[in-house]
Amino acid sequence: MALYEHVFLARQDLAQAQVDALAEAATKIVEDHNGKVVKTETWGLRSIAYRIAKNRKAHYVMLEIDAPGDTVAELERQSQINEDIIRYMTVKVDEHENGPSVMMRKQERDRERRAERGDRGDRGDRPRRDREEELA
Repeated sequence: MALYEHVFLARQDLAQAQVDALAEAATKIVEDHNGKVVKTETWGLRSIAYRIAKNRKAHYVMLEIDAPGDTVAELERQSQINEDIIRYMTVKVDEHENGPSVMMRKQERDRERRAERGDRGDRGDRPRRDREEELA
């Protein structure tokens, strides 16, 4: 069996529970066709480069799959039919990445940076707007 990474973008107006249900449906399709989902990552609601079907943001989900080619074809067919999925892409890989993906590591790094500089990213070298009003 071959190794694949399948990433899909779900509509921005879906709740997280609905996005998780889409990931479960994709997992079920793969498992019903003699494949195996090695790892599922939800990257969250992120901005997209350009509007797709009136969506400026999308929920990103990645599945690492170990399955034959006909399983991937069925998964892509079902993704194309589903109205909640606005884009998808499947890539054949030589091996799956150990640990979290690059996107998950980037999110962790961004969270750490935000925590270092404070909740709102206050620079500290200028008074906050509400303090300016108090001083006036």
